[in-house]
Amino acid sequence: MNILSARSDYIFKLLFADERNAVCLKSFLHAVLGLPESELCELSIVDPFLQKECADDKLGVLDVKLSTASGQIVDIEIQLWSVPDMRSRISYYLANMVTEQLGAGDPYKKLRRAISIVITDFSLIDESKNHHTIFQMLERTEHFPFNDLMEINVLDLTKIPQDHSDELINWMKFLKAEQEEEMEMLANTNPAIGQAVAYLRELSADEKTRLRNESYLKARRDEWSRMEGAEKKGILEGKAEVARNMALSGVDVASIAKFTGLTSTQIDGILHEVIAQ
Repeated sequence: MNILSARSDYIFKLLFADERNAVCLKSFLHAVLGLPESELCELSIVDPFLQKECADDKLGVLDVKLSTASGQIVDIEIQLWSVPDMRSRISYYLANMVTEQLGAGDPYKKLRRAISIVITDFSLIDESKNHHTIFQMLERTEHFPFNDLMEINVLDLTKIPQDHSDELINWMKFLKAEQEEEMEMLANTNPAIGQAVAYLRELSADEKTRLRNESYLKARRDEWSRMEGAEKKGILEGKAEVARNMALSGVDVASIAKFTGLTSTQIDGILHEVIAQ
């Protein structure tokens, strides 16, 4: 029996949103954010039913959302595949985490820091080679923060250093691991990771959990494929429109192909449409 991967957002929720695994969550948050023990001693999962979401839920639901002792809001989500406008979506969710704190007439001083932790299994931040990138609202030239109300942490599982090891890197290696042997080695580096591995074994032994996880992953793959197909279709339609306009302007097939990247067969079809018009 293969051990389940914590990279599945369904399994990730079961692991980190379960109060029995508070030690794992605290260790992971300390590794990512460096929060003091005083902040981590009273973690509260904002939605205790996160782990019960259905397989056909909309892609990009918040995976684990919690509040710290002082009321800071932290959202942890894991993404296996790139989706369109991902950065904008992350910013939108983070902004909502700030605005939803206030009711009508509430003073702004009630606002607490909102932190987004996004774990990706693809390169979201191509501008950096770092495995952990942190974003805040900074002054453009002097780089001091406007305030500390919003922060985005991106953990890139495709950029984990191979020649260095610390608490965060070991957690990232755990999330990336596919084989139980690798997880066992990581369990020896941190008791909290050891507990996480033990819990994964427990989940893996439950046939109902395995079936639900596979159903959940299939729904995610299908939705990602639909979005990717729609994006490719939009790009192709855009190129076809450019080619059509070039053909109407008398541009030759070779030049259209070079400019648009379309094949001569595709362009011939477009030319037939132009002639038919």
